[in-house]
Amino acid sequence: MTAYDTLPDGVTEIFGAEATAEEAYGLLTVDVPAGSWIAALEIARDKLGCTYFDWLSAVDEPGSGFRICAHVVSLGEGRVRRLLVRTTVPHSAPVLASAIDVYAGAAWHERETHEMFGVDFTDHPHLVPLLLPENFEGHPLRKDFVLAARVAKAWPGAKEPGESEHGGPKRRQMLPPGVPDPNEWGPLKGQLPPAPARPARTPRAAGAAGAERPARAAG
Repeated sequence: MTAYDTLPDGVTEIFGAEATAEEAYGLLTVDVPAGSWIAALEIARDKLGCTYFDWLSAVDEPGSGFRICAHVVSLGEGRVRRLLVRTTVPHSAPVLASAIDVYAGAAWHERETHEMFGVDFTDHPHLVPLLLPENFEGHPLRKDFVLAARVAKAWPGAKEPGESEHGGPKRRQMLPPGVPDPNEWGPLKGQLPPAPARPARTPRAAGAAGAERPARAAG
């Protein structure tokens, strides 16, 4: 049995007392404090055999901070064993040690994470923009980043086609699934009336549901 096979139960013995681990959908995930980030990656590489670096990115978790995730893989012994190592840095100080001395392939991923989320990776030798155009302002994958398109034209429209510019209060179109309410997010936050609730479906009347169809006329 390898050290990898003792996880998640043996996470504290391998990664330290403050580490936690869980396995879901076949992916083993280990969470460590930010101060143990580099040590955890070294353990994953040297003790668990995860020598293949796959990717590194972040998730903006409101109320918690930026969760940094590194996905590494062990390809030894004819088995593919995956490991997700995570840590969290606060929104107020998004700083984390660079992992390039452990996994050289993390260099470009840290550059992308830096420009998309604003996380600073200390000791990175070339932390410059990778994907965004020159002079781009802000970090577009942060939850508080307001899209320019929403500033130019609010979505959805404050009134429906055919409604007058004057008269009663303006109506708002219903929000499709997965779209945030612009009254709670974006440049019009707090300025719009509540979105209308979807009307409840009423069951058919019992008599109508059980009524027999009229007999067809003989041809």
